[in-house]
Amino acid sequence: MKYQTAKKTSYKYLYIAIGIVAAALLGWGLLALNQQSTKLDSFASCLGEKGATFYGAFWCPHCQAQKALFARSSRLLPYVECSQPDGKTQTQACIDKGVKSYPTWYFADGSSQTGTMSLEQLAEKTGCTIPADS
Repeated sequence: MKYQTAKKTSYKYLYIAIGIVAAALLGWGLLALNQQSTKLDSFASCLGEKGATFYGAFWCPHCQAQKALFARSSRLLPYVECSQPDGKTQTQACIDKGVKSYPTWYFADGSSQTGTMSLEQLAEKTGCTIPADS
């Protein structure tokens, strides 16, 4: 009887230890993700300041890939949603701009580029600086 009680107690401590380790790893991972994901904040903001605009649609996989290059900094992109909630029609702003495919970037010099652009291409086109630790 004492053996079973000791065995249950040892499992109890094992589960507690595993839980503590898992929580610590999760916390460390979230902290690292949060720190790394905002490295491009200044770059994303600069794009808008330099007159670049990213037109896309919520359902577009290439638009999602474009945003993924910026991680959490994508919230600062000069983004215009072109799709209506039904996913079938376009917003008036995108119709007026003549957006035909996604993603489409428009730049201050009047030029445009369709498709996912690399950070380097966006930097070259706008003069914005990519942070060195990106």
